Amino acid sequence: MRLPNFGYHFARLHGRIVRRIYRFLLPSIVRRSVKVPRALDFDVFAYSSRENLPEQVASIRSFLRHAGRPRKFTVVSDGSHTAESIGLLQGIDPCVRVEQARPPQTDPADKFSHYLANHPTGKQLALIMTLPGDVPAFYIDSDVLFFEGAADLVQRAHTRDVVAYYLADCQFAGDERLLHDSSEKTCPVNTGVLLLFQKLDWSFGAARFAELAGDPIFFTNQTITHLVMHANKAKPFDPASYVLQLDDQFVYSDRYAGPKLALRHYVNPVRHKFWTSLNQ
Repeated sequence: MRLPNFGYHFARLHGRIVRRIYRFLLPSIVRRSVKVPRALDFDVFAYSSRENLPEQVASIRSFLRHAGRPRKFTVVSDGSHTAESIGLLQGIDPCVRVEQARPPQTDPADKFSHYLANHPTGKQLALIMTLPGDVPAFYIDSDVLFFEGAADLVQRAHTRDVVAYYLADCQFAGDERLLHDSSEKTCPVNTGVLLLFQKLDWSFGAARFAELAGDPIFFTNQTITHLVMHANKAKPFDPASYVLQLDDQFVYSDRYAGPKLALRHYVNPVRHKFWTSLNQ
């Protein structure tokens, strides 16, 4: 008889308990000041919902603690945030502000602009397409946790020999209907962490979307970003310190959390490790 994977199930239970406690304590957690090591000369953006409020608060606080204080940290809301949740986010630090998503001008005859204005992940893509402004822009999802190695971002932000850096995914997770052949899966891009130095040419992605048969799915935006990043010759962050991995999903410990790590994107299969690794 095969025994249950007690380590995996205990880790998931541990993560759920920590998250519930963290959510309950959010007002007092937000009031605790964060010791910020340095000022940063770039802007940070996140696209988020009220459902992910605990992760977003923890992510922002870990960024401030380990990376520093950006010129501004803008949380773009999907429209679900309440006045209370906005107050909690903006109470973390003076650099944090919450804005409502601003749908782009929609051309009824253009299905790509309709996607950007109306689809949940299309709205996220619409935000990314506006970046950067007058200084480099660092985009992160709410389920990204930062560690001591995040000081590396200071040096990265001063590297202007590439148009952008992206988080390397551990496998291709996308909408394969947008691909012309399997070779386009090479070097998969994850939209959860992007550092942009200049606006990208998104026409390649728009053209592929125009070819799409059927409705967009959850990963359509990530596939468009993947294609556009490669078309614009963007480079990946060092995958040893900017991590997206699933190979420790079924064990209790987090194989990657530690002082040498800059960040880890805790995507859904390993989301519980976000909470079991929070104090590391």
